[in-house]
Amino acid sequence: MIKLMLVDDHDLVRMGLGRILADQDGIEVVAEAETGEEALKKQRQLKPTVVLMDANMPGIGGLEATRRMLRFDPDVKVIALTAHISEPYPSQFLNAGAMGYITKGGDINEMVKAIRAVSHGKVFLAPEVAQEMALSQFKNKDDNPFNQLSEREMQVMLMITRGEKVQDISDKLHLSPKTVNSYRYRLFEKLSVENDVGLTHLALRYKVIEPQT
Repeated sequence: MIKLMLVDDHDLVRMGLGRILADQDGIEVVAEAETGEEALKKQRQLKPTVVLMDANMPGIGGLEATRRMLRFDPDVKVIALTAHISEPYPSQFLNAGAMGYITKGGDINEMVKAIRAVSHGKVFLAPEVAQEMALSQFKNKDDNPFNQLSEREMQVMLMITRGEKVQDISDKLHLSPKTVNSYRYRLFEKLSVENDVGLTHLALRYKVIEPQT
C-alpha cells in the first residue's frame, strides 16, 4: 500500500485530489498539509511513502521542504506538483532529491502513474517537463537571468516576492537577518534590479512566479 501525503496551500486542490486519489487501488491518503512546515511535522508522525509536493507555497516552500524531508527519511519519494515547466525549477527539485516532477495541467491518470512509478524507485517526469529540460541544454543560458541563481538564492527570491519580511525569512530558514539581507542584495546585483518591487516584476516577466490572486 502506498501511503500518500498531499501538500498544497489551496484547500480545494487538496480536497479534490484527496478524494480522487483515495479511490485508486493501492493508494491510501494518510495526510494533507498546506505548508512545508506542516508537512514536515506530519511526515514525522505518519511516515508517508510518497509525498505530492506543491512547489510554490508560503513559508519554506516546496523545495526546502523536500530537502528536509529527505534528510529525515532518505527513502521517502517526493513528486513536485507545479505550474512551472521551465528551468531552473525541475533541475533544482531533482537535485534536492525529488523523484518526480509533474504539472498541474496534467490529468489524474498521469498523476497516478507518477505516484506508482516513484513508489517503485523510478524517476517520473511529465512529458512536457522532460522535453523542456532536454531543450534547455541547447538554449542560451542568458535568456533567463534566474538560471544563474543558486538553490538558496532562488528560495529567498521566492519568499521575497511573496511579500515575506526579512525577519520571517530568517526564522523559517534558520538564517540570521544579516545573511538574508546579504542574499537579498546579491539577488538585486545578479538580476540588475534595485528593490523588491523590481525583483517581483522581473520574476513575473520570466514566469518564475505566478500573479497572486
